[in-house]
Amino acid sequence: MSVLILKREEIKKVIDMREVIEEVRKVYKLKSQGKTVIWPLVNYEFEEEHAAMDIRSGYVKGEQLHGLKMLNNFPENREKGLTPFNGIMMVYDSNTGIPIGIMDASYITCMRTGAAGAIGVDSLARKDAETLMLLGAGKQAPFQISATLLLRPNIKEVYIVDPLSFEQAETLASNMRKILQEDFDIQADQTVFLAERSIEKAVRCSDAIITVTPSRNPLIKKEWIRPGTHFSCLGSDMETKQEIESAIFAGAKIYADDKEQCIRVGEMELPLLEGVIREADILGEIGDLLCGKISGRENSDETTIFDATGLYILDLAAAKAAITKAKKAHMGIEVEM
Repeated sequence: MSVLILKREEIKKVIDMREVIEEVRKVYKLKSQGKTVIWPLVNYEFEEEHAAMDIRSGYVKGEQLHGLKMLNNFPENREKGLTPFNGIMMVYDSNTGIPIGIMDASYITCMRTGAAGAIGVDSLARKDAETLMLLGAGKQAPFQISATLLLRPNIKEVYIVDPLSFEQAETLASNMRKILQEDFDIQADQTVFLAERSIEKAVRCSDAIITVTPSRNPLIKKEWIRPGTHFSCLGSDMETKQEIESAIFAGAKIYADDKEQCIRVGEMELPLLEGVIREADILGEIGDLLCGKISGRENSDETTIFDATGLYILDLAAAKAAITKAKKAHMGIEVEM
């Protein structure tokens, strides 16, 4: 029994954002068709270390794969010269239960999360949307921008706002065109990338907003948003996290990646607990929308929200592509177990 072990740099060489977007879209549809299983999320916060970890797992019947990953986010590692974000993924053949891959989980997580946020924008934002805002300029931001520009190349302006570090937003904005070219093979000559200090100003200028922060206090107020704004909320993946004001949910069209998980740990957790919305106000899951089972945006004034807490079944699809292509390219290490 041999298992392929892949390092982060090897994964980067074999998977492409365009491919990951299509894999993520396919798995969302499989979920809607009852061909996937999401097992309970496990997360834990290390209070003294100001860190967190989570374990996500699942089964994709349509691909006959199951597995799990553990992700660790230890921000204080930067002061120790260590990477703050790391994880390991294990992939199993669901026909035999035999492991087929062990790999770095951080890069695949970033890729599939970028694809998820972008699919939310492409499915629900106004078709004439030209301005995108990224709330959070950390490791995830380039993946969100690249995937969104692939699906919505008509985006002309991208506001980058980081509530903790304007300098980080500035650095990303100034380097974004180069990152897109070198890391994602995307030409973005017609798009302007703007670092902005004011969250309010960026919100008031934006047609679509992607949030990717670990905030536990709402950073965006309802009074700032203009009619027809779309939100892809990806930062809230543990209890009590919140990036947008609960009032924004009132009257909005609301979609989840996994309804049960979003109710427990997603952006909709607190609006539900506060009574701003009821469970009946959640229209359904993004896979249902992609399969045509439920309606999406119906006019240019609606506020739409895609609450994405992150599903391991998306990682599995991307991992399968990485394993297949790595074997063809003779990358990685085959280890007999």
